[in-house]
Amino acid sequence: MGFIAFLKTQFIVHLLIGFVFVVSGLIINFIQLCTLVLWPINKQFYRRVNCRLAYSLWSQLVMLLEWWSGTECTLFSDEATVNTFGKEHVIIILNHNFEIDFLCGWTMTERFGVLGSSKVLAKKELLYVPLIGWTWYFLEIVFCKRKWEEDRDTVIEGLKRLADYPEYMWFLLYCEGTRFTETKHRISMEVAESKGLPKLKYHLLPRTKGFTTAVQCLRGTVSAVYDVTLNFRGNKNPSLLGILYGKKYEADMCVRRFPLEDIPQDEKEAANWLHKLYQEKDALQEMYNQEGTFPGQQFKPPRRPWTLLNFLFWATILLSPLFTFGFGVFASGSPLLILAFLGFVGAASFGVRRLIGVTEIEKGSSYGNQEFKKKE
Repeated sequence: MGFIAFLKTQFIVHLLIGFVFVVSGLIINFIQLCTLVLWPINKQFYRRVNCRLAYSLWSQLVMLLEWWSGTECTLFSDEATVNTFGKEHVIIILNHNFEIDFLCGWTMTERFGVLGSSKVLAKKELLYVPLIGWTWYFLEIVFCKRKWEEDRDTVIEGLKRLADYPEYMWFLLYCEGTRFTETKHRISMEVAESKGLPKLKYHLLPRTKGFTTAVQCLRGTVSAVYDVTLNFRGNKNPSLLGILYGKKYEADMCVRRFPLEDIPQDEKEAANWLHKLYQEKDALQEMYNQEGTFPGQQFKPPRRPWTLLNFLFWATILLSPLFTFGFGVFASGSPLLILAFLGFVGAASFGVRRLIGVTEIEKGSSYGNQEFKKKE
């Protein structure tokens, strides 16, 4: 094991990375709070500023994937589709099977210049998660309780508000509503059988309300839907902790572009279109499992230096005073100060671990396990 590889496995290094992310995130959140005064004066300027502030935070996680772990992301598509990336408003449909599927999506948005303006239909619980939810609030992310009767008006209002967004945005939808687990899949397929829908092998039954509503509200703004099917070579199941330890993965992403005018305007027909899309996604996963590849040309968009430079900037301005302060505490010889400093380190470690836990599949929501409990 080389020295760099050894450093990547050390807890103290992980703690320092976490410290930079958390403290820089709090600073960025404070600046975002201050930018609220811009909204009534110049809404579009407010949005552009917050896109760049969000980029400064999220790109630190992309840096871990691209530069720290060296994970490779390969696109399987066609040249005409790839040429549209970063040049239009789109809705993204991504399978929700892995802990770092969002991070693989982010690395693609970064490489095509839309990381700061990327959007998602997110569960409302994330709004209260420090850094993550707070940053999303200022980015006008659409939050939902995943109960359509309560979400309808909120979701429609949030989507319509994005109609004049000044930066090209990729709006991510996890149509399955939650991460794939065997238990959720079994319940989901029972529902598919009860509704007379074809069963899926690698996906949960898609929830259609969010998709059909997004298409209706963003029609005229969004140009296309990108269907993205993600897999990892070698049947790997990567985690954010694995990325933090410097483990390298190889992600393959099959991207298909569907012009929005090809998607039916009628809600029922649009829902049927989505169900058919997921049957096709299932077939793509089956092909990948059998052949180890997706159809289409292979593209490897080059990583850009900005994520690394951004992290080095924050590390320089935050770690220097931390080291100076820590040295001063231990040099003082005061047991009280030393214990307080160690307590701060412990609290920081706990906070970083809790943030990582948000991505872990086994600690994900029970949504989907109980939704159709009466059917069991």
